[in-house]
Amino acid sequence: MLRRIAALRPPPPRAVAAALVGGADSGYSSKSTSLPQKQQRVRDHAFDGIMEVQKRVRRFLALHALLLYAATPTAPSGKFSAGGSGAVSVPFSRLGALSRRQLRLAPLDAGNFMLRHPHAFHLFLHPVHRILHVRLTPRASAALRLEADAIASLRPGAVLRLRKLLLLAPPHHRLRLEHIRLLRRDFGLPDDFADSVILSNPALFRLTPDGFVEFVPSPDDPPDLTVAAVERSRERHYREHRAPGAGEEDARFAFPTRFPPGFKIGKYFRIAVWKWQRLPYASPYADVSGHDLRSLEAQRRMEKRAVAAVHELLSLTVDKRTTLERLALFRDALGVPKKIKEFLLKYQGIFYISTRGNQGKLHTVFLREAYYKGELLDSNEIHDARRKLEELLLMSREKANLDRMFTSMGRGWDELGGGRCGGAELREKFLGDAGGRKRKVGADDEDDGADSGEDSGVESLYID
Repeated sequence: MLRRIAALRPPPPRAVAAALVGGADSGYSSKSTSLPQKQQRVRDHAFDGIMEVQKRVRRFLALHALLLYAATPTAPSGKFSAGGSGAVSVPFSRLGALSRRQLRLAPLDAGNFMLRHPHAFHLFLHPVHRILHVRLTPRASAALRLEADAIASLRPGAVLRLRKLLLLAPPHHRLRLEHIRLLRRDFGLPDDFADSVILSNPALFRLTPDGFVEFVPSPDDPPDLTVAAVERSRERHYREHRAPGAGEEDARFAFPTRFPPGFKIGKYFRIAVWKWQRLPYASPYADVSGHDLRSLEAQRRMEKRAVAAVHELLSLTVDKRTTLERLALFRDALGVPKKIKEFLLKYQGIFYISTRGNQGKLHTVFLREAYYKGELLDSNEIHDARRKLEELLLMSREKANLDRMFTSMGRGWDELGGGRCGGAELREKFLGDAGGRKRKVGADDEDDGADSGEDSGVESLYID
C-alpha cells in the first residue's frame, strides 16, 4: 500500500530538471561530432620544461640590456683588463637601481641571479673606484657573439621569412614596423633590421611615412613563395607513406596532429577531428576579403584557414614558437578570432600553450609537430647558438671556483644586498654562517641546472 502511494507522488523538481536538460542523473551524454568550442588545457611537461629554461634566458637578456645601457669601460691596465677582450663593467649599485626601476625586481633579485650564474656574470671589486662592479664572463660574451654571427650569416633567409610574413596580411600585404620589431628575435632578425634589412632592400620592401612595412613584388622571388609549410610537409608525407588504394581526400587538407599525454579522445571527438581534417580551406596567402561568409560552411572553412595562418607564422619563426601576446598583434592580418587563447585550445593537437614564466602571465604558443620530446626537430644555426647560452645558464655554480670571486668582492656584499642586512643575507646564503653552514634555500632560489662536469675557469681569466 505504501509503495502505491509513493508511486502516485510527483517526482521532485530536481529530478524533473535533470531529465529535461539531460543531466548526470538521467545518464545522458552528448553525441555531437563537432569540435567543442571550449576545452581545458592539458599540460605537456616537455614544453613546460623548455619555458623553465627560457625564464633564465629572459632574465639574463634583460640584465645584459641594462648592463649595456649603463656600461663603462673596464680598467684597461693590469690584470683586470681581461686580456683586451673588450669587456665592459658597470657599478652594481647602478645596475641594481635600474633593475628595480625598469624590471621591477626585488632588491636582492639581481644580485641573487648573478651569484647563481657565475658562468655568465662576474662580480669584482674595481681596482680604481674600489666599489663592486659586474660584467659578463668571456663564455657569455662568446655565446652572444655566436648568436649575432649566426643571425648575420642567415640574413638572406630572414629576408625571405619577412617577405612571407608580409604576404600573410592580404590584400595590402603591409604590417606595422613596431609589430615586426617586437617579433624580430623570433624571426632571427638583427636589432637594426629597419636599416639593415628593410631600407637596404628597396626593391623588396617599402617603409611608409606612417610606420608600415609593405611588400614589393620582385621578379627574383621563388615560385613557391606562397606555398605554406604545412602543404610541403603534407605532400612529402603523402609521397613517403602513401599506401596502395589510400584515399587522397583524407590527406589533402589534413594537419599533422599529436595530442599531449593525458588528452582524452572519445569516439565522437575522434569523428569530429576526422571531419575537420577533410574540410577544405583557402590558403593563408590567398585574399578572401571578397568571399561571402554568411553560411556556416564558409565560417568553418575560414576558421580552418585561420589555423593554417597561425601554423604558417609559427613555421616562419626560428624556434617554432612565440608568445601569445605577440601573436595577438597579427590577429587581424591572420583572421584569428578575438578570443585567441580559446581558439588555439580547440586545436591542442596542433598547438600547445605554455603558461610558465612571469607567474603565469606569459603565454607561449608552440608548434607541436616541430618538437619531439622537448627538442626541435629541424634545427638551425641561430637555434644552436641560443642553446649554447642556455647550457651556460644551466651549468651548476658548484663547478665554478667561487672562492676567488667572493674573496675579490671584499666589502661588496653590502652593495650587492642594497644594504648591510641584504648583504649579510646573501653572504650567509652562498658562503654560510660562522660555522660554515649555508642557509637552506627554497625551490625558487635553488639552481636546478645539470652538472657541467668541468671547472668553468671563469675567475681564472680575471683573478690570479
